[in-house]
Amino acid sequence: MRPFALSYARPAVKPAAATPYTYDATRQLNVLPDGRAATSSRAVLLATGTTASTAGSKTHFDD
Repeated sequence: MRPFALSYARPAVKPAAATPYTYDATRQLNVLPDGRAATSSRAVLLATGTTASTAGSKTHFDD
């Protein structure tokens, strides 16, 4: 007998997306191909939106 979940499980597939920036270890930030900081590009910021969490400040007294 095959478990029900295995009938619907699918292998994880990584998306084929290109990152428009690279990490510069010397400057310790992400940079665009032209050398500008990735945060200076509105398009990059919109495409890679982030979220903020308060979990750290609620669980650690030193935050």
